[in-house]
Amino acid sequence: MRFRILGGTQVCGDGGVPVPLGGPARRALLTLLLIRPGEAVSVDRLAEAAGPDGTPSAHALQSQVSRLRAALTGVAVIERTGAGYRLLADPDDVDAGRFERLAAQGRSALREGDAERALTVLRGALGLWRGPALADLADVEQGRAAAVRLEELRLTALEDRIEAALALGEHRAAVPELRELVGRYPLRERFAALLMRALFADGGQAEALLVYEQVRRHLADELGADPSTELTSLHRELLAGDPTPAPAAPPAPLTSFVGRSGEVAELTVLLRTARLVTLTGPGGVGKTRLAAAVAAAEGGEVCFAELGPLHDPRPLPQTLLGALGLRERGLHAADAGGQGALDRLTAALSGRTLLLVLDNCEHLVEEAAVLAARLLAAGPGLRVLATSREPLGVIGEHLHPVRPLDDGAAVALFTDRARAVRRAFVPDPEAVRRVCAALDDLPLAIELAAARLRTLSLRELTDRLHDRLAVAGQGSRTADTRHRTLRSVVAWSWDLLDPSEQQAARRFSVFAAGATTETACRVCATDEDTLAALADKSLLERSAGRYRMLATIRAYAAERLAEAGEEGEANTAHAHALLALMRDGEASLRGHDQLHRLAALSAEQPELLAAVRRAVHAAEWTTALALLGAASTYLWIRGAADAFADQARAVLRALGDDVPDGLGEEYALCVLLAASGPDGRDAWRRHRGTAGRALTAAWSKADAGRWPAGLLPWMMHQAADGDAPAAHALVSAQRDRPDAWTRAAAHYVAAYGPFGEGDLPAAEQGFWTAATTFRALGERWGAALALDALAGLAGARGAATEAAGLIDEALGLTEELGALEDCADLLVNRGDLRMPGDPEAARTAYERAAGYARRAGSERALAAARRGLADIALQDGDMATAQRLYTQALERLDPHWVKGIGNRVRTLVGLARIARTDGNPSGAEAYLREAARSAALPGRELPESLSLLGLPEGLVAEVIRRAAVHDATTGPRRSAGPG
Repeated sequence: MRFRILGGTQVCGDGGVPVPLGGPARRALLTLLLIRPGEAVSVDRLAEAAGPDGTPSAHALQSQVSRLRAALTGVAVIERTGAGYRLLADPDDVDAGRFERLAAQGRSALREGDAERALTVLRGALGLWRGPALADLADVEQGRAAAVRLEELRLTALEDRIEAALALGEHRAAVPELRELVGRYPLRERFAALLMRALFADGGQAEALLVYEQVRRHLADELGADPSTELTSLHRELLAGDPTPAPAAPPAPLTSFVGRSGEVAELTVLLRTARLVTLTGPGGVGKTRLAAAVAAAEGGEVCFAELGPLHDPRPLPQTLLGALGLRERGLHAADAGGQGALDRLTAALSGRTLLLVLDNCEHLVEEAAVLAARLLAAGPGLRVLATSREPLGVIGEHLHPVRPLDDGAAVALFTDRARAVRRAFVPDPEAVRRVCAALDDLPLAIELAAARLRTLSLRELTDRLHDRLAVAGQGSRTADTRHRTLRSVVAWSWDLLDPSEQQAARRFSVFAAGATTETACRVCATDEDTLAALADKSLLERSAGRYRMLATIRAYAAERLAEAGEEGEANTAHAHALLALMRDGEASLRGHDQLHRLAALSAEQPELLAAVRRAVHAAEWTTALALLGAASTYLWIRGAADAFADQARAVLRALGDDVPDGLGEEYALCVLLAASGPDGRDAWRRHRGTAGRALTAAWSKADAGRWPAGLLPWMMHQAADGDAPAAHALVSAQRDRPDAWTRAAAHYVAAYGPFGEGDLPAAEQGFWTAATTFRALGERWGAALALDALAGLAGARGAATEAAGLIDEALGLTEELGALEDCADLLVNRGDLRMPGDPEAARTAYERAAGYARRAGSERALAAARRGLADIALQDGDMATAQRLYTQALERLDPHWVKGIGNRVRTLVGLARIARTDGNPSGAEAYLREAARSAALPGRELPESLSLLGLPEGLVAEVIRRAAVHDATTGPRRSAGPG
């Protein structure tokens, strides 16, 4: 870059040495020539800039051009052309030209969903600015329009850059800059919208709504106008305050959708009445693209689940939960609710109106059929659109065979793709028709062939295809024939690759779902140019910053990988790449970059599961342990541990209690992962002793263990199992470690010591230390847990306002993590604080909690919300509603989970009050005794137990008055520890 006009005009010679340009007239003249480098500028326009005091002068222009040419000797050439002059330079030689190119690239990356790349590119673009655009033309009329245009592009790039940062979770850092920008550009609504989003994401809903009101007033006062539709929609969205994670959208097509608009309309109508529609047909016929087009045309909520990466049907429910944007469990990693992924999924969809797309079901057809039938039976508002090479075989299934394109559509598709690689392509309709016929009018085959027109003529393509396929153009077109045709076209395209491209393509087949450019280069032992070449030839697709390979091509590439004897090497490279990704990202997961890192690693979860599965299948136990250990922090915070539980159990079945050297901590984390879900108790009981010794050895040395995030779930599991002292001592001992997150976690755990002993001030101090440290780190998981504990203590000592503030802060953090079940729990707590003084506010909190619980599929959280609503009904004298809600709650509240004890006690007391009102004193007494037994904590008298649970004084007194205290000592023993 030699020329700079984004600020004062500058020219750099060899080695970056500035070139002296002379006075303002000469600088203005050069600036005009650089606005459009290489394009002629008329003498009349230049003369005004070159003349004294802005007076046009042809003589002055000639003189200034001569001097400017002399100054630019060896740097650039100014030539006379027609009625003007032009400076010979490439647009990228000028900072303004480079800025425009980078700004366009950044915006394109942002639209594709690649926020990380967009942010990097846009920062580079904006970094080129040194001051006002075309500063040396400030007094020249001809430059004003160009300067205004560049300044507008700068503001747009700035908006794009901030939007990319928000997409990566940098909400808090963006707020001060956005406040300043909204003040400088009060009529620019996009800045206001970005500020509203940033404030809302950082827990400032009220502030975000205030910004809208200020913008609305300003627009009315200055322009007499209302806010735009976009800003108004955002305002409604923030008023609703629902941060439910969005379900997975259909994959964004990189090319136009040709030839099936009639089918899209037909399927859209069919799905209004049919609840299960399956698109059937051979590979390459366009089932996925058609399903994506139907989903895009859907007016309501859509979730697109790709099943192709799954080789084992067991993680199918977890895969759908992930596609819905839902967690498998809450922030408390040892949640003993016992609700499996399938139950949670069924509950989450039971009250939802949604179109669920199940793509590529053929290799899991039986399991997909059973799951679809169950979900449809449980959710009357659910519709399923499946793609498969064979029907699912479910009663009520509507089949829609996807056939090859008709003649006209096939020719249109070929022409569209041909022009994408050769812009001047002029089709010969007859020749194109012959090519498409030879390809059985299969869309994928047509795309592969058309991509070759970059290097071949249409005639050459026709001849080569005819020789390769030996298609006579007659006979029936059965699915089997089309399969052979497609395979032949893939093979033909493959044979035209050079050796380096073939190696990269066959090694790419180890990816289950796709990869970033960096990871793909590492695993495939290739470079970016080779990957781009494969994408140009339609063997790879690139979207949202990731490459992916269609299933049909991947199957062929996997065969070539096995033939080349590189399967083991490629699988090893894939595992090592995933291990590096997980290890490198672990510290970021415990800091300010947490949300961005979670999003990045979520995209890698199918690859991680594939790598662990391959390691287990190959009996590579050390690799499997290393992967599980490195991924554990992500899995705890993301709430995705259950998806890996089966693989962890397989590792433990093979190893028993034989801990590999140097992997003791990883072994313990494997035990914790194996304990996830309702089927994990046996693995936990069998291996927790060995795991405890291994973890103690790793964390009792001067050097800390590798994965500190494992300390929290270890403590939680031990506490949930009623065996906390040893784990408590181990974790508490880490309070002096240099790592701030480890210290915070240790203080959090250590605070439960004085809490269990009744020393609540000391416990509160410990929780505050933990919360403060987690806050400073920007870590939401630990901070939410500590704030939740502090809110409980504040509520227990009657500081309702303080407790509400802590709950609200914790709620903001859990919303950012997508932990809807924990959001529901916190909202129930908020409702309890508002009862009985403000029952309407309490009702709002309980109803919102119920909404979150339903979306999360958490029966336990829904039970807690129903208990709160039952309390309100009871206070209103609506005994029938209260009875129904209490009974529903009691059925779903787990009697063995310590965090559910308070809700269970409240439910039993509510039922006792109803029984007493109904003239059933013995029934009331029985409910109160059960409440006393439920509330018993180890080593605590009943009054103290009830107080520690944060229950209101009136309720405590009622339980104590009505229940025999000695009964409380015979109830089940529980820990008062975390979880």
